[in-house]
Amino acid sequence: MPEMNRFNQIPYNPVNAYLRNIQLLDLAQGDVNGDNIIDYVYLYGNKPDGPAGIFADNITLFIQDGASKNITQVDLKYNAGYNARLFLGDFTMDKVSDIKVDIDSGGSGGYLYSYIYSFRNNYLEELFDFERYNNEYRYRVDYGDFYKVYISNVALDKLLILDISYKGYDYLSRYYDENGKLKRPVTGEVLPLGGLFPIAINERTNSFDLLAVQRVIGTSNADTLGYVTNLLRWNGRAFIIQRMVSVMDSINLVSHFK
Repeated sequence: MPEMNRFNQIPYNPVNAYLRNIQLLDLAQGDVNGDNIIDYVYLYGNKPDGPAGIFADNITLFIQDGASKNITQVDLKYNAGYNARLFLGDFTMDKVSDIKVDIDSGGSGGYLYSYIYSFRNNYLEELFDFERYNNEYRYRVDYGDFYKVYISNVALDKLLILDISYKGYDYLSRYYDENGKLKRPVTGEVLPLGGLFPIAINERTNSFDLLAVQRVIGTSNADTLGYVTNLLRWNGRAFIIQRMVSVMDSINLVSHFK
């Protein structure tokens, strides 16, 4: 069991004790096991550049039972990145808060490492894994005539159409003739998960859905065409897509779900 330091009995991870820059990255309080007693959830990580550094590795989740003070350590598969953070909310509609962990990958991709856990009755269950989500929902991106981009997901039998006429003449003339016809086949890509945002269903019960956001690019990572956004809801076994849309820019993300 992790030993306790003197700061409000926060758990300290001895597994990486050889690392000299273990820091508390985030903490949250709430009932996560369903006994109506406040529990304590922590993220610790090693900051190689010292406390002022923005990068952390060996990021580890700790859950402390508020009643027994027992501590559960959760080792994350992807445990290095930026802005590691916690969110507690009820995603499974069982009136008990679940634990959401997010870590930004950094770099030009802007990927998100995200996990959601249930700790009901002190039993740890993984509800969401970003890697599994990325592998399950794959897309094909094809440019079409008249400045349209077709985003297809075969597994879901879904086709989204993105209008890129806003890109302007200099961009469009690379791929389209003066009649709006595609000069040659062009493909793009939907990048892995870039954002996973809690969407409140009932603020009084702290219940949430999830809004998953992925960037759509053209022929290079710098060429953002728009975003694919999926509204996810727990069905008792897994998060399933309730609604899928494509939008041209991030400003329009929220408006599609109002």
